[in-house]
Amino acid sequence: MIMSPITNVKRSPLSQNTVLTVNNNDNNNGNSPGKRSSQELEPERSSKRVCRLSPTQSKGKFVSDLKIAVVCSSNQNRSMEAHNLLKKRGFKVESFGTGSCVKLPGATIDKPNVYSFNTSYDEQIPRFKRKKDQVFYTQNGLLNMLDRNRRIKPKPERFQDNRDEFDLVITCQERVFDQVLEDLSERGSSTCKMVHVINVEIRDNHDDATLGAFVIHELVKAICSASDHEAEMEEILEKMEKKKNQRFLLFSCVLLRIGRHVIFTSLKPKKF
Repeated sequence: MIMSPITNVKRSPLSQNTVLTVNNNDNNNGNSPGKRSSQELEPERSSKRVCRLSPTQSKGKFVSDLKIAVVCSSNQNRSMEAHNLLKKRGFKVESFGTGSCVKLPGATIDKPNVYSFNTSYDEQIPRFKRKKDQVFYTQNGLLNMLDRNRRIKPKPERFQDNRDEFDLVITCQERVFDQVLEDLSERGSSTCKMVHVINVEIRDNHDDATLGAFVIHELVKAICSASDHEAEMEEILEKMEKKKNQRFLLFSCVLLRIGRHVIFTSLKPKKF
């Protein structure tokens, strides 16, 4: 079935099985009404809540062949916290944002610090170390977060600008989930590849990002441990939902590009 990018979304209560699709009118900068943006990181939260776990795998070896992407809005807090933990636990993982730019909280909520995705973490840090700002950005955890990020990779990356193919894409917000599906529906694949996109809703603050990273790690571990993760995906998510009392979104699809045409065949789109 040859499809143009998905245009409508219908979502249902947990007990119903309905199709999840994408709203093309989503604002790429991610500031839709009623949604928390990356600039709303809560300054009163602890600045110490980041994963500091020792690696459990031998250098250069991965615990699974699955290629994993974790995606949030700005590739600063939620996706990087999960990236850090999964990498240290031996998974083959990358992280991304989907916004049109990177937004970090400013001294006031209406004055965020805005960067392009090409701005490295090292280039971002000096702005927050100015004499008048350093204490504030240390107390709200932002400098600690940027220091963590630069130890993982040089700069934030945008999912829509990356053409790597992944087996599993985990998003941290429903709006980001929609943007990932929209992009996948347009890009296709040269290998007729199956990809599973799962949303794990995480509020954009340091403490929730840490807790969310552990949920993502547990979910990834369960998927990678399954004898046939594609056949068992729904069962794994149902068990995780009961255990965590948390809703997950799943969209499984096969991507294929033939010439100028993109074949985007969805399989079992479901809200758990």
